[in-house]
Amino acid sequence: MLDAYDFVLPPDRVAQHPMHPRDAARMLCVAGEALTDARVRDLPLWLRPGDLMIVNDTRVIPAQLTGLRGTARIPVTLNRPLPDGAWHALARNTRRLRAGDRLVFSSRLSATLLTPPEDGGIVLRFDQDGEAFLSALREAGAMALPPYIKRPDGPTAQDAQDYQTLFAAREGAVAAPTAGLHFTPDLLGALAARGVARETVTLHVGAGTFLPLRAENLTNHRLHPEYGEVSADLVARVAHTRAQGGRIIAIGTTTLRILEAAAQGGELQPFRGETDIFIQPGHVFGTADLLLTNFHLPRSSLFMLVAAFAGLDAMRAAYAHAIATGYRFYSYGDASLLSRA
Repeated sequence: MLDAYDFVLPPDRVAQHPMHPRDAARMLCVAGEALTDARVRDLPLWLRPGDLMIVNDTRVIPAQLTGLRGTARIPVTLNRPLPDGAWHALARNTRRLRAGDRLVFSSRLSATLLTPPEDGGIVLRFDQDGEAFLSALREAGAMALPPYIKRPDGPTAQDAQDYQTLFAAREGAVAAPTAGLHFTPDLLGALAARGVARETVTLHVGAGTFLPLRAENLTNHRLHPEYGEVSADLVARVAHTRAQGGRIIAIGTTTLRILEAAAQGGELQPFRGETDIFIQPGHVFGTADLLLTNFHLPRSSLFMLVAAFAGLDAMRAAYAHAIATGYRFYSYGDASLLSRA
């Protein structure tokens, strides 16, 4: 039941700004009952030559928009691109919206509503596409920071830098893959010098990723689909690493989710498409040996994922330790390095 994944987090533990430099953040290393306090910059000491680190190369887009339907203002947050090129979005003030309505976001960005609103969700087809769409979006949109990062006047110019990883290359995420936010050029250099290799996957993180779950019965719960890719080159690199005795380190829950989605047949395979994989205790992992991740919301799918990976008892103890010793939580917070149970 969902109550097993609940805990009390003091509000002052929620990080409002990241550490600078990013790798100065704390890192709680969890291996069963063993807990060790460290720093993210210590990561090379916890990895071995021949290990393979896999990161998510998605890039956060400025997904928060305000559209006009006549004189009515419609706040919109893009959620995910659909296979036919339209966008699923979350919207407010939708009571009078109808399919076929036009929303104007700027002189360069406009869209048609394809479906009636349903549970706050709408489907939009923008008049622009490709680079013209992205250029207009950068001009009209703002980053959709998680609601627990308080910005009464909206995201700042510093957020536009802080809420983007060093690995960001492929535009499409609404939320950042936050474990990747901890990396700096110096840390990457130290990892390379240690003999740790690096590869990329893509998972475009949607707006629903960090939301707490509501239903007590989780059997039929479905997560919002997200688009991801795992290349044939990555699959071959993982197999080679395993054959040489190296370990696989997933940087972030998004990386782990797309790897596990690509391995649902029992063996890692190339993958391209949407996944709504929901990982909870009982899941048998076939990809990563270690997971670097931030500290997550209570009653969330991400806390369930880390409980599945490292063990629920271990994670409850780790989170209790983190709260008691002043770790910073959520997107701009500290990290944990988890060994697979």
